[in-house]
Amino acid sequence: MAELWVISLTWWMVSLSGVLMPGPVSAMAITEGARRGPAAGPLLTAGHALAEAAMLGALAAGVSTVLRQPGVVGVVGLLGGAVLAWMGWGILRAAQRGEVVPAHPGAAAGAETASGSGRAGPGRARLVRAGLVVTAGNPYWLLWWATVGTSYFLLFTRFGPLAIFLFFFIGHLALDLGWNTLLATLVGAGRGRIPPAAYRVVVGVAGLFVLAMSVYFLISGLRFLTA
Repeated sequence: MAELWVISLTWWMVSLSGVLMPGPVSAMAITEGARRGPAAGPLLTAGHALAEAAMLGALAAGVSTVLRQPGVVGVVGLLGGAVLAWMGWGILRAAQRGEVVPAHPGAAAGAETASGSGRAGPGRARLVRAGLVVTAGNPYWLLWWATVGTSYFLLFTRFGPLAIFLFFFIGHLALDLGWNTLLATLVGAGRGRIPPAAYRVVVGVAGLFVLAMSVYFLISGLRFLTA
Protein backbone atom coordinates (compact mmCIF):
# COMPACT_ATOMS: atom_id res chain seq x y z
CA MET A 1 0.00 0.00 0.00
CA ALA A 2 2.86 2.37 0.80
CA GLU A 3 4.34 1.76 -2.64
CA LEU A 4 1.02 2.63 -4.25
CA TRP A 5 0.92 5.97 -2.43
CA VAL A 6 4.51 6.79 -3.41
CA ILE A 7 3.86 6.03 -7.07
CA SER A 8 0.58 7.96 -6.92
CA LEU A 9 2.23 11.04 -5.41
CA THR A 10 4.91 11.11 -8.09
CA TRP A 11 2.25 10.62 -10.76
CA TRP A 12 0.19 13.49 -9.40
CA MET A 13 3.23 15.77 -9.31
CA VAL A 14 4.10 14.90 -12.90
CA SER A 15 0.48 15.43 -13.90
CA LEU A 16 0.36 18.78 -12.11
CA SER A 17 3.41 19.99 -14.02
CA GLY A 18 1.55 19.26 -17.25
CA VAL A 19 -1.71 20.80 -16.05
CA LEU A 20 -0.01 24.08 -15.11
CA MET A 21 1.60 24.49 -18.54
CA PRO A 22 -0.35 26.96 -20.72
CA GLY A 23 -2.33 25.18 -23.41
CA PRO A 24 -5.51 25.38 -25.46
CA VAL A 25 -7.73 24.04 -22.66
CA SER A 26 -6.38 26.68 -20.27
CA ALA A 27 -7.01 29.38 -22.86
CA MET A 28 -10.57 28.14 -23.33
CA ALA A 29 -11.11 28.13 -19.55
CA ILE A 30 -10.10 31.80 -19.40
CA THR A 31 -12.14 32.78 -22.45
CA GLU A 32 -15.28 30.92 -21.46
CA GLY A 33 -14.88 31.91 -17.82
CA ALA A 34 -15.34 35.50 -18.96
CA ARG A 35 -18.46 34.52 -20.89
CA ARG A 36 -20.12 32.01 -18.59
CA GLY A 37 -18.42 32.20 -15.21
CA PRO A 38 -16.99 29.39 -13.05
CA ALA A 39 -19.20 26.70 -14.66
CA ALA A 40 -17.01 26.85 -17.77
CA GLY A 41 -14.18 25.06 -15.96
CA PRO A 42 -16.05 21.82 -15.12
CA LEU A 43 -17.76 21.76 -18.53
CA LEU A 44 -14.48 22.03 -20.42
CA THR A 45 -12.97 19.44 -18.09
CA ALA A 46 -15.87 17.09 -18.87
CA GLY A 47 -14.90 17.14 -22.54
CA HIS A 48 -11.25 16.77 -21.60
CA ALA A 49 -12.20 13.79 -19.43
CA LEU A 50 -13.91 12.08 -22.37
CA ALA A 51 -10.68 12.24 -24.36
CA GLU A 52 -8.66 10.97 -21.42
CA ALA A 53 -11.13 8.15 -20.75
CA ALA A 54 -10.72 7.07 -24.37
CA MET A 55 -6.96 7.25 -23.92
CA LEU A 56 -7.17 5.09 -20.80
CA GLY A 57 -9.15 2.54 -22.76
CA ALA A 58 -6.56 2.65 -25.53
CA LEU A 59 -3.75 2.08 -23.05
CA ALA A 60 -5.62 -0.86 -21.56
CA ALA A 61 -5.95 -2.26 -25.09
CA GLY A 62 -2.20 -1.95 -25.59
CA VAL A 63 -2.12 0.59 -28.44
CA SER A 64 0.58 2.85 -26.97
CA THR A 65 3.04 1.68 -29.64
CA VAL A 66 0.67 2.90 -32.36
CA LEU A 67 0.38 6.31 -30.70
CA ARG A 68 4.15 6.74 -30.92
CA GLN A 69 4.16 6.47 -34.72
CA PRO A 70 5.23 9.80 -36.32
CA GLY A 71 2.54 9.52 -38.98
CA VAL A 72 -0.24 9.21 -36.41
CA VAL A 73 1.09 12.10 -34.34
CA GLY A 74 1.55 14.21 -37.47
CA VAL A 75 -2.02 13.74 -38.69
CA VAL A 76 -3.39 14.52 -35.23
CA GLY A 77 -1.26 17.67 -35.15
CA LEU A 78 -2.57 18.90 -38.50
CA LEU A 79 -6.20 18.23 -37.60
CA GLY A 80 -5.80 19.76 -34.17
CA GLY A 81 -4.06 22.82 -35.60
CA ALA A 82 -6.89 23.38 -38.08
CA VAL A 83 -9.53 23.15 -35.35
CA LEU A 84 -7.61 25.49 -33.05
CA ALA A 85 -7.20 28.02 -35.86
CA TRP A 86 -10.96 28.02 -36.40
CA MET A 87 -11.63 28.38 -32.67
CA GLY A 88 -9.02 31.10 -32.20
CA TRP A 89 -10.43 33.14 -35.06
CA GLY A 90 -13.91 32.81 -33.58
CA ILE A 91 -12.68 33.99 -30.18
CA LEU A 92 -10.97 37.02 -31.71
CA ARG A 93 -14.09 37.98 -33.66
CA ALA A 94 -16.23 37.63 -30.54
CA ALA A 95 -13.82 39.85 -28.59
CA GLN A 96 -13.85 42.46 -31.34
CA ARG A 97 -17.64 42.53 -31.42
CA GLY A 98 -17.96 42.64 -27.62
CA GLU A 99 -19.85 39.34 -27.51
CA VAL A 100 -17.72 37.98 -24.67
CA VAL A 101 -19.22 40.24 -22.00
CA PRO A 102 -22.64 39.19 -20.66
CA ALA A 103 -25.20 41.89 -20.01
CA HIS A 104 -25.11 41.10 -16.28
CA PRO A 105 -23.47 38.45 -14.06
CA GLY A 106 -26.43 36.06 -14.31
CA ALA A 107 -27.02 36.41 -18.03
CA ALA A 108 -24.76 33.59 -19.10
CA ALA A 109 -26.18 31.21 -16.52
CA GLY A 110 -29.72 32.03 -17.59
CA ALA A 111 -28.89 31.41 -21.22
CA GLU A 112 -27.58 27.96 -20.39
CA THR A 113 -30.83 26.53 -19.06
CA ALA A 114 -34.07 25.82 -20.83
CA SER A 115 -36.93 27.75 -19.21
CA GLY A 116 -35.49 27.20 -15.75
CA SER A 117 -35.53 23.44 -16.14
CA GLY A 118 -31.83 23.15 -15.30
CA ARG A 119 -31.18 20.95 -18.31
CA ALA A 120 -28.02 21.52 -20.28
CA GLY A 121 -28.54 23.87 -23.19
CA PRO A 122 -26.57 24.12 -26.44
CA GLY A 123 -23.95 26.34 -24.78
CA ARG A 124 -23.05 23.72 -22.21
CA ALA A 125 -22.86 20.97 -24.81
CA ARG A 126 -20.64 23.21 -26.93
CA LEU A 127 -18.21 23.67 -24.05
CA VAL A 128 -18.01 19.92 -23.46
CA ARG A 129 -17.34 19.39 -27.17
CA ALA A 130 -14.72 22.15 -27.13
CA GLY A 131 -12.90 20.49 -24.24
CA LEU A 132 -12.92 17.20 -26.14
CA VAL A 133 -11.77 18.66 -29.46
CA VAL A 134 -8.93 20.84 -28.18
CA THR A 135 -7.64 17.94 -26.10
CA ALA A 136 -7.82 15.25 -28.77
CA GLY A 137 -6.38 17.64 -31.36
CA ASN A 138 -3.25 18.35 -29.35
CA PRO A 139 -0.37 16.19 -30.70
CA TYR A 140 1.69 16.76 -27.59
CA TRP A 141 -1.13 15.51 -25.39
CA LEU A 142 -1.04 12.37 -27.53
CA LEU A 143 2.73 12.07 -27.22
CA TRP A 144 2.63 12.74 -23.48
CA TRP A 145 0.19 9.90 -22.94
CA ALA A 146 2.06 7.60 -25.32
CA THR A 147 5.25 8.06 -23.30
CA VAL A 148 4.91 9.45 -19.76
CA GLY A 149 1.31 8.35 -19.32
CA THR A 150 2.01 4.86 -20.61
CA SER A 151 5.00 4.44 -18.31
CA TYR A 152 2.95 5.29 -15.24
CA PHE A 153 0.01 3.23 -16.46
CA LEU A 154 2.26 0.17 -16.52
CA LEU A 155 3.36 0.91 -12.95
CA PHE A 156 -0.24 1.10 -11.77
CA THR A 157 -1.23 -2.18 -13.45
CA ARG A 158 0.53 -4.00 -10.60
CA PHE A 159 -2.13 -2.76 -8.19
CA GLY A 160 -5.23 -3.76 -10.13
CA PRO A 161 -8.11 -2.04 -11.96
CA LEU A 162 -9.43 -0.16 -8.92
CA ALA A 163 -6.07 1.51 -8.29
CA ILE A 164 -5.81 2.41 -11.97
CA PHE A 165 -9.23 4.03 -11.91
CA LEU A 166 -8.97 5.88 -8.58
CA PHE A 167 -5.31 6.81 -8.24
CA PHE A 168 -4.22 6.96 -11.88
CA PHE A 169 -7.28 8.27 -13.73
CA ILE A 170 -9.40 10.10 -11.14
CA GLY A 171 -6.34 11.51 -9.38
CA HIS A 172 -5.04 12.95 -12.64
CA LEU A 173 -8.45 14.24 -13.69
CA ALA A 174 -9.01 15.98 -10.34
CA LEU A 175 -5.98 18.16 -11.04
CA ASP A 176 -7.37 19.13 -14.45
CA LEU A 177 -10.74 19.93 -12.91
CA GLY A 178 -9.24 22.02 -10.12
CA TRP A 179 -7.02 24.10 -12.39
CA ASN A 180 -9.60 24.73 -15.11
CA THR A 181 -12.23 25.65 -12.54
CA LEU A 182 -9.82 27.98 -10.76
CA LEU A 183 -9.00 29.80 -14.00
CA ALA A 184 -12.67 30.13 -14.97
CA THR A 185 -13.60 31.26 -11.46
CA LEU A 186 -10.90 33.92 -11.24
CA VAL A 187 -11.98 35.40 -14.56
CA GLY A 188 -15.71 34.87 -14.05
CA ALA A 189 -15.69 36.44 -10.58
CA GLY A 190 -14.98 39.81 -12.14
CA ARG A 191 -17.97 39.82 -14.47
CA GLY A 192 -19.92 43.02 -13.99
CA ARG A 193 -17.01 44.73 -12.21
CA ILE A 194 -14.32 44.79 -14.90
CA PRO A 195 -14.88 47.25 -17.78
CA PRO A 196 -16.04 45.57 -21.02
CA ALA A 197 -12.97 46.89 -22.85
CA ALA A 198 -10.71 45.08 -20.38
CA TYR A 199 -12.63 41.84 -20.93
CA ARG A 200 -12.24 42.18 -24.67
CA VAL A 201 -8.50 42.58 -24.24
CA VAL A 202 -8.24 39.49 -21.99
CA VAL A 203 -10.33 37.36 -24.31
CA GLY A 204 -8.55 38.73 -27.37
CA VAL A 205 -5.19 37.74 -25.91
CA ALA A 206 -6.56 34.26 -25.21
CA GLY A 207 -7.75 34.07 -28.82
CA LEU A 208 -4.30 35.06 -30.07
CA PHE A 209 -2.79 32.38 -27.86
CA VAL A 210 -5.11 29.75 -29.34
CA LEU A 211 -4.16 30.90 -32.85
CA ALA A 212 -0.48 30.70 -31.93
CA MET A 213 -1.03 27.18 -30.62
CA SER A 214 -2.73 26.26 -33.89
CA VAL A 215 0.32 27.38 -35.88
CA TYR A 216 2.56 25.46 -33.49
CA PHE A 217 0.47 22.30 -33.91
CA LEU A 218 0.39 22.63 -37.70
CA ILE A 219 4.16 23.08 -37.94
CA SER A 220 4.75 20.23 -35.50
CA GLY A 221 2.39 17.98 -37.43
CA LEU A 222 4.25 18.67 -40.67
CA ARG A 223 7.56 17.95 -38.97
CA PHE A 224 6.35 14.59 -37.71
CA LEU A 225 5.04 13.67 -41.16
CA THR A 226 8.27 14.65 -42.89
CA ALA A 227 10.63 13.21 -40.28
